[in-house]
Amino acid sequence: METTSRGVAQAPTAEGGQQVPSARRTVDGYLRAPFPWYGLDEAFTGPRWLMQVGTTADGVVEHGSIGHGDEPTVRNEHAAGADQDAKEKFAVVVTVAASPSRRSADGTGLLEATSVSSAAWLAGVGLLSFTWPGQMDHSLRDDWLEQQTETAWVLADDLDGADWSTLSLPVDGVPTAFHYRESEFGWVLAGSTSVGVHVGAYGRGMSAYGLGFAAVKDIAAYA
Repeated sequence: METTSRGVAQAPTAEGGQQVPSARRTVDGYLRAPFPWYGLDEAFTGPRWLMQVGTTADGVVEHGSIGHGDEPTVRNEHAAGADQDAKEKFAVVVTVAASPSRRSADGTGLLEATSVSSAAWLAGVGLLSFTWPGQMDHSLRDDWLEQQTETAWVLADDLDGADWSTLSLPVDGVPTAFHYRESEFGWVLAGSTSVGVHVGAYGRGMSAYGLGFAAVKDIAAYA
């Protein structure tokens, strides 16, 4: 899970930090998923947009993300904090298929199981991919991102630790417990549904406390 996720969690960026629109996948990958996709529920009336899907080595879709609100670019959090009105407001919902440890398609190894921690890690790395540390040279960002990615994994692997609190939010109308944490970069949360998927989310400029999640009725409508 970790190797596959790292390849899709960081959206490519163009010169100057703008996200490359072509980096987002078409709806085709989402349609191949053998599980339901989740997004914010109908209480959210703003823009919605597809991001990317993550697959195993043999092409099976394991996870993907749907964005809501402003399409984020890589931003310096100090610059954003200096002008709150210019701060992007977005929430990204990550859906991860719940899978046990299993054999790879060629039978040569085992694929890691997915869990709530998987959703928490993908959400944490997703938030980092749209963050530019203040006072940091462009050439050092990759090193910083790698270090922070490892930290995100450590945090995701300890959801009962002091860095996380518990937040109850509706999923398909049913109150559901989520693990939640905030940082200077934004917020991250993760939980499970009753339909065989884990849901993670991250955002900035939008409060997590008023969010609700629901299965997407027609993912093709996002095309």
